[in-house]
Amino acid sequence: MKQLLIADLSNVLAIFILITLLYLFLIGSLIIGFDKVETFYIPELKAKTKFSIIVPFRNEAENLHLLLSSFSKLEYPINMFQLIFINDESSDDSENIIANALNKTQINFRILQNEVSSNSPKKDAISLGIDNAENDWIITTDADCKVPKYWLASFDGFIQRQSVDMIIAPVVYFESESFLDRFQMLDNMSLQGASVGGFGINKPFLCNGANLAYRKNKFLKLRGFEGNKSIASGDDIFAMQKFIEDPECRVSYLKSELAIVETLSQPNLKSLIAQRIRWAAKSKNYKPIYAKVVAVSVFLMNAALIAGIIFVVLGLFPLKNLLSIFVIKISLDFLLLFKAARFLNKDTILLSYVWSCFIYPFFTVYIAVRSVFGGYKWKDRGYLR
Repeated sequence: MKQLLIADLSNVLAIFILITLLYLFLIGSLIIGFDKVETFYIPELKAKTKFSIIVPFRNEAENLHLLLSSFSKLEYPINMFQLIFINDESSDDSENIIANALNKTQINFRILQNEVSSNSPKKDAISLGIDNAENDWIITTDADCKVPKYWLASFDGFIQRQSVDMIIAPVVYFESESFLDRFQMLDNMSLQGASVGGFGINKPFLCNGANLAYRKNKFLKLRGFEGNKSIASGDDIFAMQKFIEDPECRVSYLKSELAIVETLSQPNLKSLIAQRIRWAAKSKNYKPIYAKVVAVSVFLMNAALIAGIIFVVLGLFPLKNLLSIFVIKISLDFLLLFKAARFLNKDTILLSYVWSCFIYPFFTVYIAVRSVFGGYKWKDRGYLR
């Protein structure tokens, strides 16, 4: 019996070591990749690029003032960009708020009504916006965001300096002192760090539709969201995948502090869980093998830590081995977070890493399981997995 337990322990330990080594390799490569993406500084060039900025919205009356105010402060020729807002069946005063705010400016803007024809209203809204866009360069952002004043200047300078068809740019949450907000900020920074790192090793797999730009003609040539409209989310990821798969398209990351878009975190745990389930539900449809391997590795690493706690309690696994694995994981995660935090100017948030690293494994595993076995509700709409 004792020999059987020793054999079982050896097998469990071997599995844990393999999972840890895989995680070490993948996260380590993203850490190295992060530094390989050069920081971009806006060149002193005359603005040349005209943009159509698309903003879908649904019941965002409480948040729109941040975005509208930031649009009015953009340091970019006013005749070189237009705003297209798509009302996704709002029942509040969002549309009037937009009209009242922008009528006081000289900004070219339109408000369109979404035509929902698929399981993804946001993709329908963006498609409608693109169809009505006057300019070839499209930028998408969200109604609960705030853009920096040199946002368009950053994109324009990057386009003039680089031969590029799609640009991925950074997104960060507004800073807050609440427990939940800081946890979300750390989670988002890990995604931002992984996004940059992926580009650094030529295996991009993450982006955020709150700060994304691409050529309209290329988007239409690639048939837009055709093939993934049955998936509720992913207007950003699946569009990026199409651009990457096309040998004639170049996708790059705009690593610039002046291009960072700020957005609101989820107000409560329920909405946070729904948002993360929505994000996780699309992962099974990722095409790049690397993206799937990273997703599986992150899940296995966090699941192994939870299983390890159970094994330790049952006396089936040495505590020192579990602590060693945990230290390796949190050290790797911290290195990636540190680099992302420095770039995003959110160094102080790292103080919250001490407690969040204990919560994160349980949160991640729960979200992964829920995304497989249950639906979710988002923006007052129910979605099946």
